[in-house]
Amino acid sequence: MGRGRCQTASRLYGIRMNFSALRAMCGRAAVLACALGMGACAVTGWAQGSDKPADKPAEKQADKDALPPLPPAEHVEQSIVIDGKPLKYTVTVGALPVRDENGKVAGQVVVTSYVVDGANRPVTFAVNGGPGASSVYLNFGAIGPKHVSFGNEGDSASDPPTFSDNQGTWLDFTDLVFIDPIGTGFSRSEVPMDQTKKLFYSTESDIHYLSRVIYDWLVLNDRLPSRKYLMGESYGGFRGPRILHYLQSQLGVALNGVVLVSPYLNPAQDENGNMSPLPWMMTLPSITAAHLESENKLTPEAMADVIAYTRGEYAETLLKGRSDPAAEQAMIQKVTEMTGLDPQFVKYSGGRLDTGAYLREVHREQGKLGSVYDSTVTSFDPFPFAPNQEASDPILASIVAPLTTAMVDFDTRVVGWKVDARYNALSYDVNRNWSWDDDLKKGSVPDLREAVAADPKLRVLIAHGWNDLSCPFMGSVLTVDEMPVMGDPTRVAVKEFPGGHMFYTRDSSRIALRKDVMEMMEKH
Repeated sequence: MGRGRCQTASRLYGIRMNFSALRAMCGRAAVLACALGMGACAVTGWAQGSDKPADKPAEKQADKDALPPLPPAEHVEQSIVIDGKPLKYTVTVGALPVRDENGKVAGQVVVTSYVVDGANRPVTFAVNGGPGASSVYLNFGAIGPKHVSFGNEGDSASDPPTFSDNQGTWLDFTDLVFIDPIGTGFSRSEVPMDQTKKLFYSTESDIHYLSRVIYDWLVLNDRLPSRKYLMGESYGGFRGPRILHYLQSQLGVALNGVVLVSPYLNPAQDENGNMSPLPWMMTLPSITAAHLESENKLTPEAMADVIAYTRGEYAETLLKGRSDPAAEQAMIQKVTEMTGLDPQFVKYSGGRLDTGAYLREVHREQGKLGSVYDSTVTSFDPFPFAPNQEASDPILASIVAPLTTAMVDFDTRVVGWKVDARYNALSYDVNRNWSWDDDLKKGSVPDLREAVAADPKLRVLIAHGWNDLSCPFMGSVLTVDEMPVMGDPTRVAVKEFPGGHMFYTRDSSRIALRKDVMEMMEKH
């Protein structure tokens, strides 16, 4: 793992890659100069296959190598029982073609929608992160009508996925549309890699074409008058405010609210860990939360004391540095008590807990590693004597197989969308080819501020798991507290739940999130 203060430097698939790998990529990445206008990357309807221009001699081999077209959209009627009441809905799986500035199909975005009959229903769009993650995590893990268990301690990658009615679904109060960005799920680019990078794999172009997918889905389905919401997880949480602002200011579609789950919101907080206390302030509360949970002492009241100490005495002591040895020693003792870690480990770290080192240290006696997404979820360390962690993250290693199996089976067998293609729940190719440009460093807080200022009724809910070290909740707390109050101070709220990065894998946290979102939507 990389340095603890850089724990949010990259979100691989709603999910995180190690910092050293990111730095290697960032050092090589070129800043792409693609700015897709309102007319570029237009979506014109459910895909019936790619454009097929007349053959030319130089194109014949390329045509032979082309993938078969994606099938037309398919629909199926389903039902669940939620809170003891039956709920009928229609599932639609299909691809929307995305066109370049010349009107040629450049890619296909696969969308899974769940719609309930009825007038005046809101619609919520959901996207995961990465870059490189499909939306299956939010679909089958968080808010879709069917739930698959994954990502918790003891879950096995080889267990067959089992669907159950999701008591945490949002479908009874909003229709749901899950978007798989290009290169994830069954979504794909239909242009060479150099064009793919320009059109789809850079910060701004990513926001522009995903915004157009939302816009055109609304037009295609006659839903522009509906109340509209957006949900984004991790890097999808970075996308969220930017999509919100782009839709609002450029495409003329104003969203009513945004829910950001474990968002990668403010990259600047990760920098200058040798001088700034911020990176260490973000991780200490999440590490403490994991220890409190292990002792069955994790409560909002206990965490309020942790946050108060972090923002007060801890930050002050870090800023003092060696000028106050007594305060530094007291801080090290306090951090040891809060985290339950070995006193020598805390002493030698100076009370500044490196994320990677912590995840190897916290379960070392059992020969296990903790996950950066929830350090209470573990796996055996196959390389315990290596100087740095060489094994995959415990959660990452266990979730791809069950979710891929579940999604492909659902699309092809349940819905009947017969597709001849590979499904990418996590695409390393997308992440490897992504342009980690300077625009990423700005984060999405400026867009969030502007969107909130422009619409006095807009509401934003930022949701985190206490134990998440990849996108720690304290980063969002500090970010929101620095925003000006624009009308009702509760319009931008941060909520924490038991669990980690994907806290919604826990039934109680998923249901609690559902309740908070229902309340948010009722206020508009």
